[in-house]
Amino acid sequence: MNRVYVCSCFGITETQVKEHAAAGACTPRQIASASKAGTDCGSCVRRIQSLLGRGGCPRRELLDQGASALAEIDVPEGAAPPALREAA
Repeated sequence: MNRVYVCSCFGITETQVKEHAAAGACTPRQIASASKAGTDCGSCVRRIQSLLGRGGCPRRELLDQGASALAEIDVPEGAAPPALREAA
């Protein structure tokens, strides 16, 4: 298997970034929260941004429709990070 590393500092692959994006991470900061990618030297942040592109991010879709980015979206049970589940 050919692994393309996005983040050398933490060994995060392109596939892992795409998986986090598919799970709802819409920004490099959200990718960093999920995987630590981009939190050390930062050289991978632009690559992460390009992988995220303008794809199907629920919050981005809300913005495109003129809604607030803070509007609630449907998140499957257990998909939210524990800190967010406790705050709800």
